[in-house]
Amino acid sequence: MTYLRLALAAAFCLAVSSAHAAGLKFLHIPGGQGEDPAIHAAMWSPCAEVPADVRIEGLTVPAVLDCPIAGEKLPLVIISHGYGGWYLGHHDTAEALADAGFVVVAVNHPHANYADMSRADGLGALIGRPVDIKRTVDFMLMASPDAAKIDPQRVGFYGFSQGGYTGLVIAGANPDFSKLPPRCADPKATGCPQTNQVRRSQQRPLPQSLTHDPRIRAMVVADPLSVVLQTTDSVKNVTIPLQLWGSELGGGGGASPEDVATLARVLPEKPDFRIVSNAVHLSFLTPCPKNRQFSEVCIDAPGFDRAAFHREFNAEVIAFFRQSLRE
Repeated sequence: MTYLRLALAAAFCLAVSSAHAAGLKFLHIPGGQGEDPAIHAAMWSPCAEVPADVRIEGLTVPAVLDCPIAGEKLPLVIISHGYGGWYLGHHDTAEALADAGFVVVAVNHPHANYADMSRADGLGALIGRPVDIKRTVDFMLMASPDAAKIDPQRVGFYGFSQGGYTGLVIAGANPDFSKLPPRCADPKATGCPQTNQVRRSQQRPLPQSLTHDPRIRAMVVADPLSVVLQTTDSVKNVTIPLQLWGSELGGGGGASPEDVATLARVLPEKPDFRIVSNAVHLSFLTPCPKNRQFSEVCIDAPGFDRAAFHREFNAEVIAFFRQSLRE
């Protein structure tokens, strides 16, 4: 699967958005003085205006650009995409949350998103992802022009695949990177001899500690990269309310149904664990238009209705965050 096809498929998915009144704003989170690059993000929020068709990057979406946030002391949810994904890959969930009264910010992880995969395959990407989330929370609660609209005591997180891994680390997990499978030294290669493979655990010295953030009070993770989180010791500090979703059929690297089930068993606090019957790994991505079902990211198992599943999924996610982040 090429990154271009991923990007095109994700773009086409925008055409089937079902937002009712979601405001949409694009954010630029400045880079730090060190090696931290700028982060680009999309923010959805409650909006009192009626949405209209808006052209964004050649696409038509129902939204209200730069709509003033309707409400005060609103809960915040941060969204982290999977490998090769982007900040619009879960836009239907973001829109549903915004319509339900949440401020939602989805990030493009720098140098590890569909448009720029230049650093996506090194261990540094897995180490840097939780840092990206902490920087985003910092920005939204302190530097953002909308900071006063957000309740800093009600911050949640949603992550898919590597984004799910990201959330678990933020919540206190300490993964065992030695369990990662080898990956090609060239991130553009689709197959390579064993001599050209590198272990991500050997590409960069491990930090003394990974980035955790106690400000995030509840999270939803779907088919997380969990091959590195298979022991009670690795997740012993993950104690916040957690809704864990797994696909029955799998298909994502490091997120096999068996690994996700093991993660559910070893967590110290029993998660709200849901297995989605007949779903594949990519079924958690936003629904695709019917005329684009041939795309690799849009292919579900026979008989699986992604749009119907997402209506149920979004409702369950909203209910979970409302309960877990209640005032």
